[in-house]
Amino acid sequence: MKVILQQDVRDHGKKGQMVEVSDGYARNFLFPRKLAIPATADNINTMKQREKARLKQIEEEKAAAAATAEKLQGCVVKVSAKAGDNGKLFGSVTAKEISDALESQYGITVEKNRIVIAEPIKSFGTYEVKCKLGYEISGVINVVISEAK
Repeated sequence: MKVILQQDVRDHGKKGQMVEVSDGYARNFLFPRKLAIPATADNINTMKQREKARLKQIEEEKAAAAATAEKLQGCVVKVSAKAGDNGKLFGSVTAKEISDALESQYGITVEKNRIVIAEPIKSFGTYEVKCKLGYEISGVINVVISEAK
């Protein structure tokens, strides 16, 4: 019997796949647990439409990530921090601070977990911080750390 899996099933396939299983396995295990549905014409069409919608959503997310990377190209984010003698900061500048500054200065929203700081920023100066936007698209944020008045 052909069925369309609604969830991943070990040794049979992933969610959304159409697989061939024995009648008893489908009737007694997959259907009662809502792990699969019969592969009727309507269900196959629904599966194809969902796949098409999923691919369209991925394309939109890729386009949004590329647009964000393009916006980040010329941005210089200014972050002010308190420091002691010798230009050493109290603590370090975090990804959240950079994300918040980027949002307030340019209106570009980048989640803090997407900002990758190679080594802690503990002194004044200019830094290049990598930003992974997903789908192998990344951008660079130029960050200027200045002293808080």
